[in-house]
Order: sequence, then C-alpha cells, then structure tokens
Amino acid sequence: QVQLVESGGGLVQPGGSLRLSCAASGNILFINDMGWYRQAPGKERELVATITMSGSSTDYAGSVKGRFTISGDYAMKSVLLQMSSLKPEDTAVYHCNMRGILPGTLKGFNAWGQGTLVTVSS
Repeated sequence: QVQLVESGGGLVQPGGSLRLSCAASGNILFINDMGWYRQAPGKERELVATITMSGSSTDYAGSVKGRFTISGDYAMKSVLLQMSSLKPEDTAVYHCNMRGILPGTLKGFNAWGQGTLVTVSS
C-alpha cells in the first residue's frame, strides 16, 4: 500500500512563505502524476497544483499562479509546494496526492496524505 506523509505546514503571517513536502512509501512501479489539494472550512476541496512525471508539465489553480511552485522528484517519490506571498484565503488543510501503477498486480492507485494545516494570519 502506498502511503503519503506531508510536512511543512504551520502559522505564517500574510506575505510570508512556507514550503510543503510530501514523501511516499511503499512499492510503486510507475508514477503518473502528483499534486496538492486544499480544503478550507466551509469550502469544497480544490486543486492547488499538479505535476505530471512524464514531461514534468504543471497545472495551477488561478488563485495561486505566480505565488506557488510545485516540483517533483520521481526517483525520490516526493513532491514539494513552495508557497510565497501567502494570503489569509490560503488558509486550509493541504493534502498531497499521487496516482500511478502498483507492481505485481499492475493495478492503479490513488493515494492521499493525512494533510497538513496552513494558517495565514497576523
């Protein structure tokens, strides 16, 4: 079973920066893509950023473009989210996601981390 663990969340002032990291454990044959999602109280879960491992193409939510940067390391099975110019509306629980293929059964997997809380407040 693939398990993801996020870290790096915390309290930061508006305009500040945080770096979130996510590392996967377990046997993985192939990683298709990795991404970050967030959910704030009273709001739906939304995509923040994704990166495809083949071609390393990225996609960002309009609200974070120019402020957040996603990067991945296929060999290390990890993904980072560098967040800058943070705003109070960025406050949410951030979850790491990874999709790919498992060895042996060759079945697809869709793994989620437990989440890390980011609070932007003065």
